[in-house]
Amino acid sequence: MIVTKSTEEIELMRESALIVSKTLGVIAKEIKPGVTTLQLDKLAEEFIRDNGAIPGFLGLYDFPNTLCVSPNSQVVHGIPNDTPLVEGDIVSIDCGALKNEFYGDHAYTFAVGEIAPETKKLLQVTKESLYVGIREFKLGNRVGDVGFAIQQYCEAQNYGVVRELVGHGLGKTMHEDPEMPNYGRRGRGKKFLEGQVVAIEPMINLGTHRIKQHKDGWTITTLDNKPSAHFEHDVAIVNGKPELLSTFKYIYEALGIESDEENEFRN
Repeated sequence: MIVTKSTEEIELMRESALIVSKTLGVIAKEIKPGVTTLQLDKLAEEFIRDNGAIPGFLGLYDFPNTLCVSPNSQVVHGIPNDTPLVEGDIVSIDCGALKNEFYGDHAYTFAVGEIAPETKKLLQVTKESLYVGIREFKLGNRVGDVGFAIQQYCEAQNYGVVRELVGHGLGKTMHEDPEMPNYGRRGRGKKFLEGQVVAIEPMINLGTHRIKQHKDGWTITTLDNKPSAHFEHDVAIVNGKPELLSTFKYIYEALGIESDEENEFRN
């Protein structure tokens, strides 16, 4: 069942989402060769707690950390460890926060120093596909419209679209209805409602769409060990149109990037 949110609840969700956004901005400043993902995890937990929120992932389904940190061929759910990042890595960082009984949850894939041109293009296309999908999250459309748009955009450039892992509704629980696949058929699935909030999160691979789960029960990697990218935003339907609750602006400020990509989703 889809749980819609009132105007007041959406503003509370925006507060939770922005704590995640700011956490990712703090993390962005520290991502460099030699830094371990456990160091990033500790920094994120401290920042979230200092801002009056609770880490949303820590202990959720028994996950052991604040961040899901997934480098290179890891798709999602990577567990932070003592292995230092190296020049040329990419690393997906997925973060959640709980405040005022509502969750925020979004992700960004970072480059560690200079990365290979084909990997840089994968990151670019995956992030572009996120906004392609968000444009379809509006009144009158259905779940399949979002998935179809993302799938078409990425497969047209010969990337693999992960099937087994999906976006989701968001609210007082981390995972609500509906599931939001990154593939699908137009006009299929549940119809979108005013006040609905979802996390849209393309997970796109440089090679095959196929994945495998590791023995730790969490880490997911590409079957061919080629890189994977992951970007995620929290989005509400307000006055029939998609409105971003999360933002990448704190990341961009940390990295010295200028971007107007989010402007169309600010009502």
